[in-house]
Amino acid sequence: MASNGSSDGLIVSFGEMLIDFVPTVSGVSLAEAPGFLKAPGGAPANVAIAVARLGGKAAFIGKLGEDEFGHMLAGILKENGVSADGIPFDKGARTALAFVTLRADGEREFMFYRNPSADMLLTPDELNLELIRSAKVFHYGSISLIVEPCRSAHLKAMQVAKDAGALLSYDPNLRLPLWPSADEARKQIMSIWDKADVIKVSDVELEFLTGSDKIDDASAMSLWHDNLKLLLVTLGEKGCRYYTKNFHGSIDGYHVKAVDTTGAGDSFVGALLCKIVHDHDIIEDEPRLKEVLKFSCACGAITTTKKGAIPALPTEKEVISLLKGGK
Repeated sequence: MASNGSSDGLIVSFGEMLIDFVPTVSGVSLAEAPGFLKAPGGAPANVAIAVARLGGKAAFIGKLGEDEFGHMLAGILKENGVSADGIPFDKGARTALAFVTLRADGEREFMFYRNPSADMLLTPDELNLELIRSAKVFHYGSISLIVEPCRSAHLKAMQVAKDAGALLSYDPNLRLPLWPSADEARKQIMSIWDKADVIKVSDVELEFLTGSDKIDDASAMSLWHDNLKLLLVTLGEKGCRYYTKNFHGSIDGYHVKAVDTTGAGDSFVGALLCKIVHDHDIIEDEPRLKEVLKFSCACGAITTTKKGAIPALPTEKEVISLLKGGK
């Protein structure tokens, strides 16, 4: 894609925003947890806030319940400098909830309350098309593909953004408990695969989508498609691998004391999008891309050092401090 010199550089993130209920103590089951803290979450919303926290221009599109939690979440977006102009409220359905178990190693397990939740009920007619058409980058996940009418809204939003010249960014963000089956998850995640310009998967998602237990270049490149500009495989504390038409390589991670991995991938994606929104050609320039990915890995690392996703998303100053301090 040609350079995009717009001063606006709007990044629009589409999908779900919800409340995570996180146990007050780590390393226990949901049943054993003595209490829970409510934490705003939802990967696309996290990405939007990650962008804004780094000084970028972000908007979120998704449906919330006409309830206290829904208005709380819209308020959190606005407080964090994210436009909420793309949010309709549903009078009949609640804002989604998720109970999250934090294991002793900081990894998570989920139990969702969505039957149905407001985000699943977004219709194509409720889309703010003006906002979508003004996006320089349009980012989305796969949870919005699970059921109608949200699936149709997702497909329409993606097409409108593409037609308006946006860079399409896709992080499948696999949440198996939300899908009817693993096969259906794989099928639907792959159904929009060839539309994206930038795709980020985790090592676990790579294994799931390829059916291989190898995290290597051949496995990653089996996911390549002709329209793709950048494929990223995140490796947790080990950093990431990157693949473009002309080159590929890896970036080391940053060693930090991980407390909670929630939002680390979203922080990584937000940083990447923030750094390429004004100049998509960075993707084709390996030295510049490597610098951007080092920055993105540092963002992801910092996000694991605090509980909850949104409070842990870093500012540019915090990232620069980690980068200067080395690994």
